[in-house]
Amino acid sequence: MKAEDIARAAEGASNEAAHLSTDSKNEVLAVLARLIDEKRDFLFEENRKDLDRAHKEEMPASLIERLKVDAKVVDEMVAGLLDVRQLPDPVGEIVKTWRRPNGLLVGRMRIPIGVIAIIYESRPNVTIDAFSLCLKSGNVVILKGGHEASHSNAALYSLIQEACKRSRVDPAVAQLIETRDRQFLYDLLKQSDYIDLVIPRGGEGLIKSVAEQSRIPVMKHDKGVCAVFVDEHADEEMARKVCLNAKAQKPATCNAMETLLVHRAVAPRFLPGMGALLREAGVTIKGCAETAALVPGIERASERDWYEEYLDLVLSVRVVGSLDEAIEHIRTYGSEHTDAIITRDYNNAWRFLREVNSSLVLVNASTRLNDGFQLGLGAEMGISTTKLHAFGPMGLEELTITKFIAFGDGQQRT
Repeated sequence: MKAEDIARAAEGASNEAAHLSTDSKNEVLAVLARLIDEKRDFLFEENRKDLDRAHKEEMPASLIERLKVDAKVVDEMVAGLLDVRQLPDPVGEIVKTWRRPNGLLVGRMRIPIGVIAIIYESRPNVTIDAFSLCLKSGNVVILKGGHEASHSNAALYSLIQEACKRSRVDPAVAQLIETRDRQFLYDLLKQSDYIDLVIPRGGEGLIKSVAEQSRIPVMKHDKGVCAVFVDEHADEEMARKVCLNAKAQKPATCNAMETLLVHRAVAPRFLPGMGALLREAGVTIKGCAETAALVPGIERASERDWYEEYLDLVLSVRVVGSLDEAIEHIRTYGSEHTDAIITRDYNNAWRFLREVNSSLVLVNASTRLNDGFQLGLGAEMGISTTKLHAFGPMGLEELTITKFIAFGDGQQRT
């Protein structure tokens, strides 16, 4: 099948997807949740094929970690489906109305985007997150996962197709691309007559390639150079717990902390103990000269390290002299993904919130919370770092746009 055929088939299903009843969409999600729960052994078996190949090909440990489908991942997929099922249907919602002097009532109504192609690497659970959100928001989804997860993605897609059939919904509302042919992908990115939005999730190379080749609008899920700033007014016990979670709980994710900034006033008290905790968790520390003096035996950070998204148990640490210096570091080296401040100072907290323009800015909380499920969106299509109609985790509302509607009583333009 050609790329145009898949795009055309997706567009052909978009009218039905846009007008499915909430009950029909929720039934598909409930059936799919049951199937995933019941077919755990099947999913583990297919995922094992991907893991075996990944080990054989000596893929990086961080990639293998993202590739794994275990009981926890299955539980999260099921929970995500049921959460999306419980969320209000955004399609048809009137988000704002106003009356003009001539009596015309003007409003804005949420409608689906149409056909969304998502191109992603490693994580098989993205297959389910993307499908559930697109279905509930009335969109058709074209799924293009990485070859490293081909068995897992195909297994999950087979359950999606079965859930649609059992619920009497056209299975064409989801399309899976299984070929590894790069030219096929480039051809797909030219199908602007049929596809409305492309969302790439993966490494810099993937995102750059998609952005360069696409004739379709691209919503980037770009890298996460995430920072936590421990302010001079921080609760230091809280800061240690938050920083350890942000770095070590799951380091191979885009919302893991990659840079720790510590105010000079608290660095002598905070950094030695924090360094010990990080080392116990297996973290390699790269620090500035002041950090190295307080945490002996660490590597010295280079200029390049401040830009680095490690996706591993590696952390850059810098001592700064002020809130201004911390914010300037984030503006210079960050990626506008996720940044946090640990402080008990009200004014510093609000300055940080106002002046750091990342997709999620947190006060006294871990960067790992920048996630659709954690923020109450049920799941996410990705974390948009592109400042278009959506910025941050893309849930149901972010997968809709608004059209204008108007109610009149014979009004005419003079």
